[in-house]
Amino acid sequence: MTKTAADRSTSFGQDGTTTAVDRFGVWLSKRQITRVVGPMTGRDVGDFGCGFDATFMRSVLDDVRSAVLVDVALAPDLRTRPNVTAIEGELPDAIAPLPDHSLDIVLCMSVVEHLWEPAPTLAQFHRLLRPGGVCAVNVPSWLGKRALEFSAFKLGLSPACEMDDHKTYYDPRDLWPLMVRAGFRPHSIRCFRHKFGLNTFAICTVDKLDSAQ
Repeated sequence: MTKTAADRSTSFGQDGTTTAVDRFGVWLSKRQITRVVGPMTGRDVGDFGCGFDATFMRSVLDDVRSAVLVDVALAPDLRTRPNVTAIEGELPDAIAPLPDHSLDIVLCMSVVEHLWEPAPTLAQFHRLLRPGGVCAVNVPSWLGKRALEFSAFKLGLSPACEMDDHKTYYDPRDLWPLMVRAGFRPHSIRCFRHKFGLNTFAICTVDKLDSAQ
């Protein structure tokens, strides 16, 4: 295995236990996605690093036209949904076979920090989006590093194995150039802090000129 992906064989939530801190973080991410991405009704959505149970996407599966769910392991029942394409594997290789411009929305929540080399994965996100498509990426910030490690290693309220798998952290000025390198135009990228400054969120759009290149 190359060092382009996280060195892990289980996905978030696969052991069947999540802490109150985990659930609160998922709720905050869901709230942010809903606010900045907008309605998903009738849209083709990819959630990359969705977690074993694809908690967020389960809440909108009846609304979206289709969902591509990707993680190293996925709950078997997800494959029974007629509008779901379930892919088990590591980024970016797992999504390389997907066709160009096939998605309206790409979501990647708390995944990029686990990748040794995030640039190829982010470039795949740009490739997959249609004109007018939206990419939303959430990562922990450097301030979040201190809070996450305190929660995991001192309080035992977060999974220590997740913290030990982090490769780096991102403030807006760290994440923004990565999104530019991925192919998103500067005018279409907005990076900001959220979750009380503990995370950085990027929302990027693709226009016709971007997709033509």
